[in-house]
Amino acid sequence: MIPSVNESGSRTIGLLAYLYGPGKAEEHTDPHLVASFDGMSPDPGRDPNATLKDLQQLLDQPVMALAKHARPAKHVWHTSVRADPRDRTLSDEEWADIARRIVAATGIDPGSGQPGCRWAAIRHADDHIHIVATLVTEDGHRPDDYRSGTRAQTEARLIEKDLRLHQVAPGDGTAAQRPTSAERHKARRQGRERTAREELRETVRQAVAGATNEDEFFDRLADAGLLIRKRAAPSGDLLGYKVALVDDRNKEGLPVFYPGARLAPDLSLPRIRERFTSGTLQEGEQAPRPQDAAGGRTDAPATARRQAASAAWRAVLVVEHGDDPVAAAHIAAAGEVLDALAKTSAAHTRRELRDAATTFERASRSHIRAVRGHDRALRKAARDLVHSGSALGYGEDGATTAMAIDMLFFLITAAAHWHARKGHAQQAAAARQAAAHLRAAYRAAAPAPLATLAQRGRRLPRPQEQRHTAQLREALPELAEQILSEPGWHALAATLADAQRAGHDPTALLTRAARRRELDTADSVSDVLVWRLRRTANLPLEMPERAPSATWNSPPTPRPSLRRAARTARSGNGTTGS
Repeated sequence: MIPSVNESGSRTIGLLAYLYGPGKAEEHTDPHLVASFDGMSPDPGRDPNATLKDLQQLLDQPVMALAKHARPAKHVWHTSVRADPRDRTLSDEEWADIARRIVAATGIDPGSGQPGCRWAAIRHADDHIHIVATLVTEDGHRPDDYRSGTRAQTEARLIEKDLRLHQVAPGDGTAAQRPTSAERHKARRQGRERTAREELRETVRQAVAGATNEDEFFDRLADAGLLIRKRAAPSGDLLGYKVALVDDRNKEGLPVFYPGARLAPDLSLPRIRERFTSGTLQEGEQAPRPQDAAGGRTDAPATARRQAASAAWRAVLVVEHGDDPVAAAHIAAAGEVLDALAKTSAAHTRRELRDAATTFERASRSHIRAVRGHDRALRKAARDLVHSGSALGYGEDGATTAMAIDMLFFLITAAAHWHARKGHAQQAAAARQAAAHLRAAYRAAAPAPLATLAQRGRRLPRPQEQRHTAQLREALPELAEQILSEPGWHALAATLADAQRAGHDPTALLTRAARRRELDTADSVSDVLVWRLRRTANLPLEMPERAPSATWNSPPTPRPSLRRAARTARSGNGTTGS
């Protein structure tokens, strides 16, 4: 149950006309009064002799009784209280009791003989009510409604328990501001999928991902097509910024600007500067150019994804075992990596990755303040992803995208567990939802590269496959039979062959990969091992040709092209483990 408090009204009659009217964004059905301050207020919805003016004059009477100069400029208090979609339909009597509890908890009408404000609760849909009050008590004073929004949320949690409704995770005041109803209605009128506030929040998050200074941050905002206003002190020092969409205008035709702090608490300029002070590079240090598996130099998206996977995997241990401020910094930086990956990934994974990044945004903040600097590797990974450009959906780009998603899944799951241990209910729920989106993105990214590897694994000479089977049984005796029965075994066999060709000991690699984290809960153990081994051994999807080892007993077989393998090979159906 979600109460949404708004105290900015100045015309009681205007709000009543909307609540009893046909509706704009959603149809109003049977508008009627369910409760009021005296239980006898006129109901223009069901009483043919009652008018909106009658109800307005009754509610405004304490306001109008004051001298004109003493009347509050904005005297209308309004909140909607909406049930969860999974809740049963509540009766008018239940909604009436909810309304009385909300006005008492918020100080609008505290009861127990204390003077209260006049109010009315109107229902025009099955799933919510609106409460209208005027902010002058019967004895002519301002009500004690300090932090009425927070108090309404606290009471809503108790109502959910008493009525056995869906339990909403309690907040801690670190969430980004939700779009207002007016913003949502405007977005629908304009045919937008999201409100301007939500679009701006995502764009600013992506602009700050891995950025090292203010100039780079503002350049990215400009490149994204946003309008920017900077606020400077008389000395010239920058104090803040605002952004707007080019086509989001008010009634006067002027752009609607949002300060960074109104988009999210950590998008204010001072909070963004905290990321810059840690830097992704030490002062005077040159950014190393990524290396590919053959030792050459490249800035390819595949290399950036491989390094992001490594940074994410190292961060898992920090989140699980590090000090809280350091863990909080890594969790926040994980959000930057998600933003960068979503921005630069191919179309078939971009939507789920974007949803993962948007959802995880809520998990990136808590009251445990992040100590920046320790998150340098993740922030550098985000920067490398942005600067490497967009990735293709196949070949090495596709394989390393699946690898990065797999490693990020473990990091985001670790973040969910960390928040749960700290009692951060909303953040833990957001991280779990982000992990679900990553799982879906993995299912889109992994089949093609796994099909290529599986095709090669099926073509391995029989003696070589038997040797890799023996290595598996030696390294993972408890899981070997399960892995051998999985569709992904052939992809893992090809990976073991690639590792041996590159000079690694497959048994040692398997042992290391299994030791880093448990595998029992993975949907497909073989898939998880494929990406761990390929990341650890820095193996590309297509290994360079090399003379066969004398111990293989037969020459290597020609490899089909990636696209032909993806079409003809039996696609592995494993998914990222948890």
